Amino acid sequence: MSFHAAAFIATSLDGYIARSDGSIDWLTSRAEQAGETGYDEFLASVDTVVLGRNTYELAAGFDRWPYDGKQVEVLSTTLDPEADERILVHRTLDALVETLTDRGAQRIYADGAATIQTFLNAGLLNELTITTAPVLIGTGIPLFGPVPSDISLTHNATRTLKAGFIQSDYTVNR
Repeated sequence: MSFHAAAFIATSLDGYIARSDGSIDWLTSRAEQAGETGYDEFLASVDTVVLGRNTYELAAGFDRWPYDGKQVEVLSTTLDPEADERILVHRTLDALVETLTDRGAQRIYADGAATIQTFLNAGLLNELTITTAPVLIGTGIPLFGPVPSDISLTHNATRTLKAGFIQSDYTVNR
């Protein structure tokens, strides 16, 4: 496999990326307070974005499509392949990987809990950047779920952002 896959995501202090209904109001209400997170620079470094259905639907509802100029792939068994001309829908991880390899994708942004978990469990994720918001939301969609075995990480750096946000970068060991 020739591509490098990275995740760049925010969680609540208790490890959730969204409320149970998918809402990220707990993040959007305070995200600007964090200051510069490096997200824009990160997004500029990728040629392909891979989303799950829920993350795609959240992004599709934004005022502005956040992935202009990027190839956007959606991993979903239920989304209509004709749903949006800006995306390509894949039913299986194998089909997605085949497309990424055939197209010569270099650096991939894996976004959404299910997609990140799928990439981690399949040994496809190379790096992980987690920005932790100073809020407990108690329940919701966790960033991580069950793993088939321990996934060892190397901690590269942690930095303190503004307003109590913390960001840590990891390399996924293989």
